[in-house]
Amino acid sequence: MSKQNEVELWRGALIPAVTVAALSIFTGVLIKGRPGLLGALLASCTVILYFSIHLLISRISTNLDPITTMALAMFSYFAKVILVGALLLVVTKTTSPETVDRPTFAIAALGITAAWLAGEIRAFVKLRFQLPLPQTSPSQDPGNRTNGLGA
Repeated sequence: MSKQNEVELWRGALIPAVTVAALSIFTGVLIKGRPGLLGALLASCTVILYFSIHLLISRISTNLDPITTMALAMFSYFAKVILVGALLLVVTKTTSPETVDRPTFAIAALGITAAWLAGEIRAFVKLRFQLPLPQTSPSQDPGNRTNGLGA
């Protein structure tokens, strides 16, 4: 994937995510006041940062062999799950529900995640990536099977 394609993919995902983040912050403030603001803001920062890290790791692993790429992807997924769990634990233990509204955080995080994924899929389809297919020799072509008798 070229550097320009990665930037377009990131931009295609970021624009809808930021739009939904702004709407969720606005809605959180209207409905829950300051706790809604903090919940939606925390969700916005968390989701956008974590999905951006995913695209950064994708960019880093562009020229790596498939096994290293898979290991890096698995490490990033597990690290993000652990870090999100730690973040939620810290927020739960250090703040009261009157400070950070938990339902606003959850709804905002789900909405921003859906917007990011939809934008990323749309950008991916728009870029129309052409994946190179491996070339097969005539003897490896499954449509060119012979019984060894030349027929």
